[in-house]
Amino acid sequence: MRITIIGGGPGGYTAAFEAARRGCEVTLIENTALGGVCLNRGCIPTKTLRASADALTLASRLDEYGVTGCSTASIALEAVRKRKENVITILRGGLEKTCARHKVNLLHGTGRVKNAHTVVVNGENGETTVAGEAVIIATGSRVLQLPGLTFDHEYICSSDDALALSRIPQHLVIVGGGVVGCELACIYRAFGSTVTLVEAQGRLLPLPPVDQDVSTLLGREMRKQKIRALTGKTLKDVHVADGVVRGTIAPSPFLEQTAAGEAEEAVEADMVLVTVGRTPATEGLDLAGAGIAVDSRGWIRVDDNLQTSVPGIYAIGDILGPDRVMLAHVASAEALCVVDSLCGTPRPMRYDAVPSAIFTAPEIGEVGLSEAQARESGIAVVCGTVQMRELGKAHAMGELPGFFKIVAEAQSGRVLGVHIVGAHASDMVAEAGLALTAGLTVSQIAETIHAHPTLAEGMYEAAHAVLHTMWATP
Repeated sequence: MRITIIGGGPGGYTAAFEAARRGCEVTLIENTALGGVCLNRGCIPTKTLRASADALTLASRLDEYGVTGCSTASIALEAVRKRKENVITILRGGLEKTCARHKVNLLHGTGRVKNAHTVVVNGENGETTVAGEAVIIATGSRVLQLPGLTFDHEYICSSDDALALSRIPQHLVIVGGGVVGCELACIYRAFGSTVTLVEAQGRLLPLPPVDQDVSTLLGREMRKQKIRALTGKTLKDVHVADGVVRGTIAPSPFLEQTAAGEAEEAVEADMVLVTVGRTPATEGLDLAGAGIAVDSRGWIRVDDNLQTSVPGIYAIGDILGPDRVMLAHVASAEALCVVDSLCGTPRPMRYDAVPSAIFTAPEIGEVGLSEAQARESGIAVVCGTVQMRELGKAHAMGELPGFFKIVAEAQSGRVLGVHIVGAHASDMVAEAGLALTAGLTVSQIAETIHAHPTLAEGMYEAAHAVLHTMWATP
């Protein structure tokens, strides 16, 4: 089978490599750099900067560990930027080598879909027509510009600009308290910026799967870091003059209730960073010409098998929009489902056990339902929470903030959701993901011996906390 894939991000290259391993003839089309947003302007550069921020924070605490003589640590901006670019280059080179090893035909250019059998590629050397039996669209998304906050890429910036790390602003205002906004707030605060974070909703990380307890703890830890996080607020009347960004922080119009007479506040900053929203990257695809249905916002519509309205044309990843889950590892999982279907072994894509990792300070890992989601769905639930400071390993590491919370079905003890905040939460959530995927109960987790002393014992203790509540309930 000949498969044409448009978009070389995690979804596109995963589909390409898996299809090639199964003997398919694969053409992968990418119009910028292999690796997509994740590798070049998202996951990897953010986490590389996070590592530098963590190293600087640790250096400032070395006296706590009995290490002296290191009190003058500071950020060398150019060295941080070079390290980030080096990491990206190494990983991109690995993808290119994998393409060559699996004989994936990599074309640089913009793909235009004519039908399920033909894609026209516009590249530096003109047009190339690629024929095949199926097409997978994996072009992802790009940053969204908000009215009144037009990017000039120097004073009013996108998350892409923030990761370029051209300078460390003395005072940074971040619009949007979602995942990207909170991650960058922690990074830039560690680098020395005074940070004001403005979120229109009533809490930080206002996403249904993120438990309210997680948002509350993150807000508390941000205050300790002297990050000013304002919820239920928006930034308006933004303008730049004499190298200074000025605006007004005002009550959010998106909340049902706002305190009467709540005052507005003038704010000045060296940079405003906008981290709100994404929009589909469909330029040049000619979806309408190919008859591919999209919703009112331009996101591609697919069925349960990730097939578009045109038989033989599939779509995966961010291009499906927020009605699915816009995460790199979800795009990769969707890619494998499509390849399975094309190779004759179809299986449904599961969205009920998708883990999320949020690289704030401290880290957050979550999977499944929040307590509020579970209760709103009518499920009788029981929760168990263990504080990170109750673990010996956390004290030994000097990493006390955080908790483990398990949300379980009251009658059966089946795990419905797990929420972890603290050191290495992004790694430890994998056990929780396995528990949800396998339909495990808290009893099965509690019966699994966890090594001591480890942070992972928090899962074991939280499972026991749920059991103790269940046993105590008449």
